[in-house]
Amino acid sequence: MLDKKTRKLLKMLAKRVREARTERGETARELAERAGLSLRFYSQLEAGEANIAIGRLAGVADALQLTLSELLAESAEPAPRAIALVGLRGSGKSTVGPLLAAHFGMEFVELDRRVESEAGLSLRELFELHGEDYYRRLENQCVSALLEDDQQVVVALSGGIVSNIDAYKQLLRTCTTVWLKARPEDHMQRVVDQGDHRPMEDRENAMAELRAILAARAPLYSKADIQLDTSADSLDGVLEQLDSLLQERGWSVVSDDWSGIERRQSIVVPPQSQE
Repeated sequence: MLDKKTRKLLKMLAKRVREARTERGETARELAERAGLSLRFYSQLEAGEANIAIGRLAGVADALQLTLSELLAESAEPAPRAIALVGLRGSGKSTVGPLLAAHFGMEFVELDRRVESEAGLSLRELFELHGEDYYRRLENQCVSALLEDDQQVVVALSGGIVSNIDAYKQLLRTCTTVWLKARPEDHMQRVVDQGDHRPMEDRENAMAELRAILAARAPLYSKADIQLDTSADSLDGVLEQLDSLLQERGWSVVSDDWSGIERRQSIVVPPQSQE
């Protein structure tokens, strides 16, 4: 079984190979043939699953018209500024976020609280007085300010961040993004369980509306680096998966022991989130 350092190296190598092939405008089959590899093995290489021998890797580098050292060079891109949690209200961002932040020794931030502070208004007041366009402008400003800060954070984003195209592109480019998914029924129930019945008030088709929102946003949420279904696993299971996936991407934990971190055993959401 490969250790974490080797898995990280293979993931980096896979990214470099994919990017170099894409820049050349070649298919995986074409590159595999020129490198003298089977398509199956080459596909495993691009997936970060092939522990390739140095001689065969040299053939890949040659096929890409790169030196071996260029292919193995660390990316010049800056390290991710944050772990950014995306997903619709009720997905578990406000439960998972603080636990991840404590585990990785980082601050937890809810972007909507930053927006409220910037506006000097609650989200309800902000929307009632100024509307969504004003909210999105403040959201943009808060995203930029957050990413310009030297401190790395775990940030929970609003469910509608994907509608803010500029902000979402910036987050995808500079953060490790995590889509916390859930079944529509769980989204709704988690909100109601927190005493917020607004999603159901005077709305006979509330569940149908929720399903439609999820279907419309799913292609944008799916651009996230990591996807986890919080309906399919326990809170402990979700945390353990995220721990492994984030460490593979280079994030370092303060402690491997979750037991010292106070946490609730169900995924819940605060009642005042704006999604």
